[in-house]
Amino acid sequence: MIDRSTIAKINDAAQIYDVVSEFVNLKKSGAGWKGLCPFHDDRSPSFTVSPARNTCRCWACGEGGGPVTFLMKHEQISYPDALKWLAKRYGIPVVEKELTPEEKAQETERDSLFAINEWAINWFETQMHETADGRAVGLAYFRGRGFRDDVMRDYRVGFAPKSRDAMTQAALREGYKEDFLVKTGLTVRRDDGTLYDRYSGRVIFPIRSVSGKVVGFGGRVLDAATKGVNQKYVNSPESSVYSKKKELYGLFEAKKAIAKADLVYMVEGYTDVMAMHQMGVENVVASSGTALTHEQIRLVKRFTTNIAVLFDGDAAGIKASQRGIDMLLADGMNVKLLMLPDGQDPDEFARKNTQEDYQQYLATHQVDFIEYKTKLLLEEAQGDPIKLSRLAGNIIQSISVIPDDITRSLYLRQASQKLGIQEKLMSDGVVRQIRKNQEEEHKRHAISAADLEYAESNGESADTTITASKKTEFLPQEKDIAALLVKYGGRICCEAEDENKQPVSLTVAEYISINLAQDNIVLENPLYRQILEETLTGILEQPGFNAESYFINHENQQIASLAFHLSQDSEQLSKIYGEQAGMPSDKELEDSTTHALASLKLAIITRQLTTLTREMNMPGISPEKSRQLLLQFKTLQEIKKMLSKTCGQRVLG
Repeated sequence: MIDRSTIAKINDAAQIYDVVSEFVNLKKSGAGWKGLCPFHDDRSPSFTVSPARNTCRCWACGEGGGPVTFLMKHEQISYPDALKWLAKRYGIPVVEKELTPEEKAQETERDSLFAINEWAINWFETQMHETADGRAVGLAYFRGRGFRDDVMRDYRVGFAPKSRDAMTQAALREGYKEDFLVKTGLTVRRDDGTLYDRYSGRVIFPIRSVSGKVVGFGGRVLDAATKGVNQKYVNSPESSVYSKKKELYGLFEAKKAIAKADLVYMVEGYTDVMAMHQMGVENVVASSGTALTHEQIRLVKRFTTNIAVLFDGDAAGIKASQRGIDMLLADGMNVKLLMLPDGQDPDEFARKNTQEDYQQYLATHQVDFIEYKTKLLLEEAQGDPIKLSRLAGNIIQSISVIPDDITRSLYLRQASQKLGIQEKLMSDGVVRQIRKNQEEEHKRHAISAADLEYAESNGESADTTITASKKTEFLPQEKDIAALLVKYGGRICCEAEDENKQPVSLTVAEYISINLAQDNIVLENPLYRQILEETLTGILEQPGFNAESYFINHENQQIASLAFHLSQDSEQLSKIYGEQAGMPSDKELEDSTTHALASLKLAIITRQLTTLTREMNMPGISPEKSRQLLLQFKTLQEIKKMLSKTCGQRVLG
């Protein structure tokens, strides 16, 4: 444990700007600073830093706090670890007392995995620089590819000896637990329980988080040993500290250069990053051989919205990367593309050029995606009207995902000029594609979480899931309830009395929950059910809970996208709230919620009546059973009449 005097020194020294600027590209704004929020998908800067108050805050999602709180939330670390981070940042010696066995037992799995990874990176480096085999094999490999020692040290590359369990045995001797070694992926356990090193006989590339923590490793087999090897590269498996879709190789080393240049280069491999860094281009990252993800885009977007994607020089490369380019455009990035000559990758190109020529080529050969696509694909079309039509459709698809209207309009004009197609025709095509994209998005979110889980557990594809989900018909009236929850879930809508006859204010979510519980109704769509449950939890735990902001920025991308569409769907909202402009009053909101609940109950009753009718008409039914069903039918008919009356009233307008 850290003593109180040390904690006081750390708190006195820690400055919010110093801490936040390690992770977010900040720009001066009045007396403070502003940037994109690192806690949600922020499309316009809403994260503010106040040096005067020594605090930060996002005005969209509400996250923020002082230096320690920010670190704990951003890095998902404990209070002591946040203090240690700050102490290291400001050169403050940390005084700790010896932990008791009970306190040691409480250390988290994440802490243990990080500790093992940190030990491993040092071990791999030592093996390469201080052992005969390491220098003769690992170090020789990197020097043979032209890498300087300082660049190797910057990226902390290393070497794993050929012995099948050298690293594992060394770690066990140091006291690291076998289970944690396996969970990091450094060690693999055979079916018979024996252990072996995942990376034996390979050069090692550590993967570091944006804060510098070692989260995983990539191991490359040496060139002389590639024959007959199925996997040239082996990477860490998913763990509680590493998710390949959330990390970018080289971002820790590049983040300051990216912010300074307001540009990031995106390449494919580890050595591509190192080669460009050695050529003086330090603002470079790699997706480490994985398909680009939204999480990776949002990570780099904290530092810049400008990206130049490097390809290896063939038409197949850009076609394969089509999805990645569209994802970048959809996330509001300004995309430039760059093709190296003669099919070279950045590493090869670096070995054949001087630093000055290398940088000059990168600076002068960037083109936007419209120019790139038209040049590359027009050559393929060669005047063929059918192929030209497909090319236009390809470009229209990319333009349709751009969120900014002005940017989309400028690209439309440029594309129509280059293709020789009327701008109006291109514009109409983009509008149709946008509608198609929205329809497909709605279809995707019609797939229930239960269907997805069932499909994945049975090894089925996404297409199979869509087919299976059509068999699960949720009542459409549930969507109206979900729209109310997303838009106004935390708002007060009416007054009621508790069990002591005391007045109590009810939010929309509480009003819905109580009404559904009274009739033993559970929302059938699991996504809508989760929205209701999390809204109720948010109201209890967060004063002034904003449901719309919470769900649009939800960690579950299904819910986030669904919430966005529910909040933006004007047809859906007008159906519930009427045509009036502005925010509804409490009374209007109560009436709308009552109307939506009645519509749902009416749909449920109607479905039950259909089932009863089918049962009453079944052959061979006994007279007693028939009377029981008829009695139920009449009761439900009466309820249906009352609900129909409520649903027939015009609400709000």
